[in-house]
Amino acid sequence: MTELADIFRDAGPAYLQRFGDRMLPSHKRVLSNIVACRTPALGGQMYFCHHCDLERSVYFSCRNRHCPKCQGHEAEKWLERQRKLLLPCSYGFATFTVPAGLREVTRSHQLVTYPILIRAAARAVLEVAGDRRFVGGLTGVMAMFHTCTRMMIFHPHVHSLPGRGPR
Repeated sequence: MTELADIFRDAGPAYLQRFGDRMLPSHKRVLSNIVACRTPALGGQMYFCHHCDLERSVYFSCRNRHCPKCQGHEAEKWLERQRKLLLPCSYGFATFTVPAGLREVTRSHQLVTYPILIRAAARAVLEVAGDRRFVGGLTGVMAMFHTCTRMMIFHPHVHSLPGRGPR
């Protein structure tokens, strides 16, 4: 069975040569960690059985959270926990943002513009859901209003999860 490390060993050097100058250092580190995982490059231990004279080398793992050998089982456990949190219905994900050209106006008039954004997002979801080409009925909407990005840059937007009935 081909492993991700095998693919990285074969194609990684050419990929790095072509795109390496644009890759984040953390991404390069992940690539090299996965390639080195459980190989002599990371060192290891030698085990010896005195009863049968069997020697066995066990190489250290990279312990990178992206490595399928090291963290694949942890990723699968995390995914299973997330699956249990899913709503018992079909739903999508939509984000509604204020265009960059209107953000200063929005910042200056928050009491007026924030409710407009939230109502417009809800109306858009309900309108699309009512269209037979998409859902063709009434839907429920769960929405969250955010004023900033993860980098704390002013960027008002609404995330919504429109639902479509039981699965």
